[in-house]
Amino acid sequence: MKRKALILVDIQNDFIPGGALAVEKGDEVVAVANSIMEKFDIVVASQDYHPKNHLSFASQHEGKNIGDVIDLKGLPQNLWPDHCIENTKGSEFVKGLDVSKINEVFQKGMDREIDSYSAFFDNGRKKATGLSTYLGKRMIDEVYVMGLATDYCVKFTALDSLHLGFNTKVIKEGIRAVELEAGDSEKAIKDMENPGIEMVSIDDL
Repeated sequence: MKRKALILVDIQNDFIPGGALAVEKGDEVVAVANSIMEKFDIVVASQDYHPKNHLSFASQHEGKNIGDVIDLKGLPQNLWPDHCIENTKGSEFVKGLDVSKINEVFQKGMDREIDSYSAFFDNGRKKATGLSTYLGKRMIDEVYVMGLATDYCVKFTALDSLHLGFNTKVIKEGIRAVELEAGDSEKAIKDMENPGIEMVSIDDL
């Protein structure tokens, strides 16, 4: 029998309505997560966890605005509002998420000089979070991804999962997008489907 893991991506206060980088209806993924966690052998969560002077923040670049794209250490970098700062309420998991069922938390984005969308690696793929090793040691075959946000951290987590050799699926009821530009969510789903990631419903679990 295949062993299955659920990755909950960045279900944190700053990514839901009222947060610093709010995703529309982002809070709706909490109920989805709670309803399916028991169906998996392993449940892990990623947590965006930035120092207060992280260089992905527009506030760190004079004359730059949120939404601008800069070159950061050779990589294109979207500039974001200050968010998910370590040891703040914004970085905490959303109230109501059943954290008692989460087996392990993997923090990311802690290096000031590089962002980290994926739960597996930083954006330059130079440092691993340890998630791949963790899943491998537990003989996981299938990885299911859900959380926030579809067009950034969910997409890059799912793509890395696939590239690492896991049979990867994304739970469509459990994702919501930032949509900096109209159509970003739809494009992200195609970017995941094209290499072989399957979009599934909670009814398929």
